[in-house]
Amino acid sequence: MLILLILGSEMDSSERSTIRSEQKSRKFLKSLIRKQPRDLLLVIGTGVSAAVAPGIPALCSWRSCIEAVIEAAEQLEVLHPGDVAEFRKKVIKDRDLLVVAHDLIRKMSPRTGDTKPNFFQDCLMEVFDNLEQHIQNPVVLQSILRLMERGTMVLTTNYDNLLEIFGQQQGKPMESLDLKDKDKVLQWARGHIKYGVLHIHGLYTDPCGMVLDPSGYKDVTQDPEVMEVLQNLYRTKSFLFLGCGETLRDQIFQALFLYTVKNKVDLEHYMLVLKENEDHFFKLQADMLLHGIKVVSYGDCFKQFPEYVQDLTAQICKQRSPDADRVDSTTLLGTSCVDCAKRKLGENGTDSPKRIKQSDNGIPTI
Repeated sequence: MLILLILGSEMDSSERSTIRSEQKSRKFLKSLIRKQPRDLLLVIGTGVSAAVAPGIPALCSWRSCIEAVIEAAEQLEVLHPGDVAEFRKKVIKDRDLLVVAHDLIRKMSPRTGDTKPNFFQDCLMEVFDNLEQHIQNPVVLQSILRLMERGTMVLTTNYDNLLEIFGQQQGKPMESLDLKDKDKVLQWARGHIKYGVLHIHGLYTDPCGMVLDPSGYKDVTQDPEVMEVLQNLYRTKSFLFLGCGETLRDQIFQALFLYTVKNKVDLEHYMLVLKENEDHFFKLQADMLLHGIKVVSYGDCFKQFPEYVQDLTAQICKQRSPDADRVDSTTLLGTSCVDCAKRKLGENGTDSPKRIKQSDNGIPTI
């Protein structure tokens, strides 16, 4: 009898510990869940694709993608064996995988530097063959579509179009965009393409939209109209990074959003990350706050990611602010939370928000 009581006590204790752990993992920042969906811009990284289609190794990370492309290039015999060996070494040794990817693209492209035609696209088509058949866990995609229905914008660093494929299966008029089409980019940035997904690195199905290296984006970065609308998004929307590991070190993302946007500490963006190491996690939190980014853990296991995104989406979508149409992040208050906006209005004794003057002093970029 005593043994049963002890075992029962241990089980109760274990269950309570599990419940506490689950409750802790489901705590959400109020400043995030009180955002209106139209005030958010999702930045989708490889983690989303990995969660949706775990059967495709190339979707797990940038490193896995490059390794898969090299493997395909070897099988298709479009890369010299010596180059195959050299690139495999670079994938292991080099820290900046984006540079490795650009070198690989250049190696399989015409010497003129043109992106069309090139063997890199053939390799990506080999790697991403029949994507729709590999969608195993669409929970994250369902959550993203739910937010898009309510006005959330989406951009991605991924070459794949899993979101568009799944969205079309659900009857949504999905549209894949890249930075080469200025008119489309401007329409998207101004909120006129509800189900548009901007691929800042291009899409594997369209070689014209893929760029060999960061210098290939000069038409975009030197266009004041495009840069203004893109940077305005970073100033007025709250970016929510999903499945992004290397995005903030991405030269293209930096050029588009980070280098020239001042007063980043005054902004309010969010990043969901895996907390494998506490010291690293809290250091990352402190570092990212300097850039206006709040780092949030979705758990200590990648399997927790889809459910966390689903629950977070539910929390955001159920929020209803009575003043959402009058006071939100589309006002001159930028990405300030609704409560702060209300308080500011109350202090000023007026129904119209006043422009907040920002300092011209910038902070170091990432």
